Amino acid sequence: MFKGSMVAIVTPFRNGKVDEKALGDLIEFQIKNGTDVIVPCGTTGESATLSHEEHHRVVEFTVKTVNKRVPVVAGAGSNSTAETLELATYAKKAGADGVLLITPYYNKPTQEGLFLHFKKVTESVDIPIILYNVPGRTSVNMLPSTVARLRTFKNIVGIKEATGDMKQVSELIRLCGTDFDVISGDDFTTLPLLCLGGVGAISVTANIAPADAAAMFDAFFAGKREEALKYHFKLEPLHGPMFIETNPIPVKTSLALMGKIAEEFRLPLCPMADANKDKLKKALKDYGLI
Repeated sequence: MFKGSMVAIVTPFRNGKVDEKALGDLIEFQIKNGTDVIVPCGTTGESATLSHEEHHRVVEFTVKTVNKRVPVVAGAGSNSTAETLELATYAKKAGADGVLLITPYYNKPTQEGLFLHFKKVTESVDIPIILYNVPGRTSVNMLPSTVARLRTFKNIVGIKEATGDMKQVSELIRLCGTDFDVISGDDFTTLPLLCLGGVGAISVTANIAPADAAAMFDAFFAGKREEALKYHFKLEPLHGPMFIETNPIPVKTSLALMGKIAEEFRLPLCPMADANKDKLKKALKDYGLI
């Protein structure tokens, strides 16, 4: 259902508020450069520090600005099942094409708790759901066997897999079948995941290099594997700097250096250390982005 280059778009701020002008410009930049899906209010969109009102507005604004040119998959996850239901229900009301639901963080549910959490959402909100497994952020790893149980619900259509573990990805695809959308949540592993049967990536790097990210997928799906590999290696020097500090600090700093947004974060995120910022600037210059 969702395929190709999907951007985990940042939420730009100015003077403490969401900068809708900058967000609109970023959306146009993405669509113009071939991005297949826009994903607002994910980790990269600083969803953890958005108020419910802001979260709703960012989703609503994104849906309206995109205007059905590409799908919009709204981040709607939380460590609270009730809050997840509220955010997912609003995303459906706003016209999102799907929702991205992270595994509940901090409270560290069991595999049965994860199953019951997502079962509750899928039975309560009729919208396509992409699960999101990122143990490095949540401290819980949703196992392939649990995903296979959830895969039986018709509106759970895929998973953003960000363990970086290709063995787990392989088991996941074997258990869930190739008609279940397995999506990379880690730019480093996107091409290997595609080779195992994955269908796309929800990417951080695509925020700053959307044309090359889209071109890699276009080449891969056209059977031009050597060309896809060329783009993989071209993009690789950007992936490391995007995570030199906690995401989304480096990618928002990059977009600020490119003149697209203000360099503004919400505490507890803060500006980059000077030494890391110098490394980031070099990578952007070497790539030709600044």
